[in-house]
Amino acid sequence: MSAPDIFAPGFKATPYWWEAAPPSEVQLSDVPDRADVAIVGAGYCGLSAALELRRHGLSVAVLEASRIGHAASSLNGGMVSGSLKLSHEELAHTFGADRATALLEEGARCLPFLEELVTREGLACHYRRTGRFVGAHCPAAYASLGSKVKTTAALTGAPAWLVPREQQRAEIGSDYYFGGMVAEASGALHPALYHRALAEAARRAGAVIVEHAEATAITPRSVSTRRGRVEAREVFVATNGYTGAVTPWLRRRLIPLGSYIIATEPLPPETIRRLIPHGRMIVDTNRVLSYYRASPDGTRILYGGRASFRHATPAQAAPTLHTMMTSVWPELGRTRVTHAWTGNVAFTFDHVPHMGIHEGVHYAVGCQGSGVAMATYLGYRVALKLAGKQLTPCAFDGLPFSTRPTYTGNPWFLPIVGSYYRMRDWLERKRAA
Repeated sequence: MSAPDIFAPGFKATPYWWEAAPPSEVQLSDVPDRADVAIVGAGYCGLSAALELRRHGLSVAVLEASRIGHAASSLNGGMVSGSLKLSHEELAHTFGADRATALLEEGARCLPFLEELVTREGLACHYRRTGRFVGAHCPAAYASLGSKVKTTAALTGAPAWLVPREQQRAEIGSDYYFGGMVAEASGALHPALYHRALAEAARRAGAVIVEHAEATAITPRSVSTRRGRVEAREVFVATNGYTGAVTPWLRRRLIPLGSYIIATEPLPPETIRRLIPHGRMIVDTNRVLSYYRASPDGTRILYGGRASFRHATPAQAAPTLHTMMTSVWPELGRTRVTHAWTGNVAFTFDHVPHMGIHEGVHYAVGCQGSGVAMATYLGYRVALKLAGKQLTPCAFDGLPFSTRPTYTGNPWFLPIVGSYYRMRDWLERKRAA
């Protein structure tokens, strides 16, 4: 199919998720004069913190630059794990063996915490534990997955196992990968419904959420916005991939990266069952990774990945994602796209999330593309800290937070790095073939 032919009639450059949960109608509530805690950013992290803070009796003002649900918390793939991408050996090289163990154990707590939160608050978001399949893009990648199986199972308390290439059609209807790994400790939800339900829970608990209140100045005791100023005992910045110039120190330590997703037109149920037999979340080991799943109602494929390392519109990125999808499933070559969208994730130079305090202002950022569970959990941990209720320090708290000389938050190097990674992925597959 040519690029224009992939678009279904009525194609939308907006998230498929917004069909069920569009961003809220603007509620122009006033910026309160005072709050115990002012939170900048109404994504998963900020809302999770607000909910927990209210449970401990603290007054909370959550300040959102745009509408509730306009950014990454309703634009992601809805895949839930929270586990770190680095091995113990890699983490130990940077942080030492004991801290590496603590970081991996802390990351493993994200999924059960989210599951408990969804159940406790009755958050209607189609959550279910699905497990995930990690496809190996070359034989060497499959071999490296072997070292992760026992660690994954030990950390999560859930089964994990290798799937040889000759058996992988039991997990994915494709011969594209060279085997893979199944990890049961993973889940799926509808991200926009989850975000909406989390915001409603925070409001019910008494948090004040103010939309169209972009922060223009932040101090340890106040946040000024275009619609007013709030004085606070503590200030918490939870802006992740949308961190801006108002917090330059934080911006210098984050690498914002656009992630792109397409949704196919509805497919027959038997096709979906053949493509993803157990309904798992799927990721791969490519450096320029892909991640994909069936929609919660089991009618479509939602395929995401790093389609571009430069700025691109969803419509511009959609043909690349369609090509990536059909390299895995050639039978979808004539399948059209109904939705395409993009949102920012945030990486750090050391590839781990960070929470801490800089010049009196609290922060939690850098979820490395695993923000559904990780951002929710970090918001909770920051809230416990602010409320004086944490029993033990969070492993992500107070880590050395490095940047690079001359870096100001504009990742000009991404197209170069992305091209290099694509070439390495391609060469490894070519050698294997």
